[in-house]
Amino acid sequence: MKTPKRIEPMIEDGMIDEVLRELMSGKEASVYVVRCGNELRCAKVYKKANKRSFRHMSKYQEGRKIRNSRLARAMAKGSKFGKQETEDAWQNAEVAALFRLASAGVRVPKPYDFLDGVLLMEFMTNEYGAAAPRLNDVAIEPDKAREYHAFLISQIVLMLCTGLVHGDLSEFNVLLTTTGPVIIDLPQVMDAVGNNYAFSILERDVGNISAYFGRFAPELKNTQYAKEMWALYAAGTLHPTSALTGKFDEPKELVNVCSVIREIEVVQLDKKRYEAMLAADDAPLGKKSKKPLPYWL
Repeated sequence: MKTPKRIEPMIEDGMIDEVLRELMSGKEASVYVVRCGNELRCAKVYKKANKRSFRHMSKYQEGRKIRNSRLARAMAKGSKFGKQETEDAWQNAEVAALFRLASAGVRVPKPYDFLDGVLLMEFMTNEYGAAAPRLNDVAIEPDKAREYHAFLISQIVLMLCTGLVHGDLSEFNVLLTTTGPVIIDLPQVMDAVGNNYAFSILERDVGNISAYFGRFAPELKNTQYAKEMWALYAAGTLHPTSALTGKFDEPKELVNVCSVIREIEVVQLDKKRYEAMLAADDAPLGKKSKKPLPYWL
């Protein structure tokens, strides 16, 4: 097939020998099967920001650190230069996450190189050597559903131990290979520590996986792995080998009603004193009082 223009620099640099076919085209990128020597690999070509359909980017970027203050200001202002830097940072986040997760042992496609918005990575296959199907396209027996679910929960834990949350995990972003499930598509990856949305997104990721496998093994629908693993993570006790049960007891904190009532009475009393002070103020009519306002105003 004709070589996409974005891939040409990799061919010129000898990273790719030949583009064989387009594998898929999604909202974030187009993926091609390429030949590198005697190996088949994938080339993921990221789409430009104005051609992507993904929204609410800021929610996922919260907590990502920009070390260069000049770049951070330009990105915040949304200038032409800033937009390009935002685009580069968006793409680099997935590349960095792939290298980080692969080195931690998470089952993701192995990344090889990244150049001018094109990511060269491992080509995931089935037992016949063809492209591995998405989890959503495979019929699953109940026992296999439980096995795959347990494996993916362990992978989510391993990701969280590295400080990352996938951000868009579902049956559509998991491939089923000869060696089991492989997690793909991480442009929405987020930092677990610096992002206020981290837990809610983690809960959604885990919920998507449990709901899907719950179609085949209904008991999985009622599990609470996200809350369980997050509680351990927040306490600093989550480990890759942590034994999870899928059960979570919500903390039951009793409200001290008497204390709340006392606080209300104190505020009401302070307000009455302030009103009495204003009434006794003999300042000329229309002149603003110089007395400081109380904290409730």
